[in-house]
Amino acid sequence: MIYLDNSATTKPFDDVIDSYIKVATNYFGNPSSLHGIGGQAEKLLSQSRTQIASLLHVKPQEVIFTSGGSEGNNYAIKGIALQYQNRGKHIITTSIEHPSVSGACNQLTDLGFEITYLPVNENGVVSIESLKNAIREDTILVSIIHVNNEVGTIQPIEEIGKLLEKYPKIIYHVDHVQGIGKTHLDFNKAKLDLCTISGHKFNGLKGTGVLFVRHGLRIKSLIAGGDQEMQKRAGTENVAGFVALAKALRLTIEKRDDNIKHLRRLKKAIIEKLTKLNDVKIHTPEESSAPHIINFSIDGLKPEVFVHLLEEKEIYVSTTSACSSKNNEPSKTLLAMGVSEVQANSSIRISLSHQNQLEEVPILINAIENSIQKLQNVMGERNGI
Repeated sequence: MIYLDNSATTKPFDDVIDSYIKVATNYFGNPSSLHGIGGQAEKLLSQSRTQIASLLHVKPQEVIFTSGGSEGNNYAIKGIALQYQNRGKHIITTSIEHPSVSGACNQLTDLGFEITYLPVNENGVVSIESLKNAIREDTILVSIIHVNNEVGTIQPIEEIGKLLEKYPKIIYHVDHVQGIGKTHLDFNKAKLDLCTISGHKFNGLKGTGVLFVRHGLRIKSLIAGGDQEMQKRAGTENVAGFVALAKALRLTIEKRDDNIKHLRRLKKAIIEKLTKLNDVKIHTPEESSAPHIINFSIDGLKPEVFVHLLEEKEIYVSTTSACSSKNNEPSKTLLAMGVSEVQANSSIRISLSHQNQLEEVPILINAIENSIQKLQNVMGERNGI
């Protein structure tokens, strides 16, 4: 099996699974309970928070545990909107955000908020000047994705942070879900107020994540109930999951630089081979892109059929974002980049992991070439060619 859908989810580390089982079995108490079993669970939760804070170079009280990227993005955007709506109801984001960001923004329009969606250039990058021009007196939030989940474009997060320093009333949120472990992002240097990460994108478990909330920033809680997570997120904490999250993040950060080099070699080898194939158009930019994502189109072919042909060879790729892959709509990211609707409707995403190897590249390319030929033959027969 060659698994190349790592932007959708990654295979958990064995040590991560072991940590989860151990904690879930032996330290199953509710961390809010006063007895010793609850105290053990609370201690593990606190240790996990401290370890994650150290790895991210932030304060423990700035680490809010969540169920993952979608919750983190929704909490950041809606929580800030509700908290600061008396200051203004204008939010700025981009035209190529993950559905959990664009969807949250769409919901806020029903509450009277106005959303500005920044355009991107042909490489999928937003302009600092366009952001500056979009800022208004009533702007309360700027939310920018770090690494686009479909094409891998990296946004100028630090430069945006420097610009927003001049506007102290504007809150700055970054969706770092696809970037964590594959790129470097200094939360403090980039002047972030909020930042989202998700455990299952870096070999952790589904249902675990973190929202970084800068100390002192007020944010409206979206889940009412108990006082968990410093009164920011009610509900009994997933202690075993968050211990496993800390383990996954530590293992990821420890090997990040080596893994990035490995991913770059893999990406370069695949792109070099893909460019030699007829009817293949690569959309991921050479510059300003993460090392693990390759997006391309195959002229005239249905991507879902192509995905299943590769699956028959136990090679697993995807079309667009996993959250949107069943909608049968053209990629909004590619359309925003100026790609034609035909190509945006036929895009394929390869997303790599450090667990992939160079030896898999010729197998992949051969399977792609054979699948293209097979589909073209079928189309030719249908057209009487």
